[in-house]
Amino acid sequence: MTGLFDSFSRQICYMRISVTDHCNLRCIYCKAKSVPHLSRDDILSYEEIQKVARAAAGLGIRALRLTGGEPLLRSELSRLVSMLVQIEGIEEIMLTTNGILLGKYAFQLKEAGLKRVNISLDSLDKEKFRYITGSNSLKDVLMGIEAARKANLDPVKINMVVLKSINDNEVLDFARRSLDDAWNVRFIEYIPIGMQNNEDTGLATIGEMMQTIEQSLGQLEPCWPKSGFGPAKYYRLPGAEGTLGFIGAMSDCFCERCSRLRLTADGALMPCLLDDAELDIKQALRSGAIIDELQKLIEVATAMKKERHHLLESIYSNRRQMWQIGG
Repeated sequence: MTGLFDSFSRQICYMRISVTDHCNLRCIYCKAKSVPHLSRDDILSYEEIQKVARAAAGLGIRALRLTGGEPLLRSELSRLVSMLVQIEGIEEIMLTTNGILLGKYAFQLKEAGLKRVNISLDSLDKEKFRYITGSNSLKDVLMGIEAARKANLDPVKINMVVLKSINDNEVLDFARRSLDDAWNVRFIEYIPIGMQNNEDTGLATIGEMMQTIEQSLGQLEPCWPKSGFGPAKYYRLPGAEGTLGFIGAMSDCFCERCSRLRLTADGALMPCLLDDAELDIKQALRSGAIIDELQKLIEVATAMKKERHHLLESIYSNRRQMWQIGG
């Protein structure tokens, strides 16, 4: 077999790259405790990120997703996009953002070579948005969604983390957007790493979300995703131009389909979002490692991937919070 495979014969073709641990939101399920941010010298330079991406592409990585924290807080992000686009073998550069700054940068990023964006949005209600995120920036996020659509960063995907007894009553409002505004919405089960104990009110499962939608809006019809390397299962409501995706890390474990590695802002390769295992690649980079040497480290990190996560056994990752990993 050619390409990059882990110990369980899963092909690894997708790398998520965190470019910063800074964020302009403080979501209740993400940043639960205060941890010092990385200094400028701690994080990888764009040239170092490009070098890791070149090594990964040589092994079979085809898609890169830029994340944070909030990646648009990193200056000149479009320059990084243009650097990554030049790498032979990379087919797609994507971005996950909270959308607050996207109205300012969408066209610039598109021109640099960005293909599409995922935008995090957990509530359409101003007060609830502020409660979840600690910010009054809902209007900016909605403007960012429209800017992304106008810039043809297509398909624009809207990621909603559904929190039981907090925003689960908005599932129908988001689903209707696939009918009324052709939104491509992805409903995501809350993953219990980071939520403050007094906020953790239980799990809203994708089965419950789908049942709620079908009872009010009609039968969900399975469909192919418009694009993507992620774990979502996609459906469409009758007559809808947009799609509805469901990601059930807890109730519908997708580990057997995992195709990704993660590179943190401070230069660690993480085989899994939900496991503390990581491998330092920054030291090798800053010691002058050549591409072949970096590829050996990437292969070691790939071999570290476990068969599945163990959240259902209440074994949680504790070393890093979500904003330190890149989601």
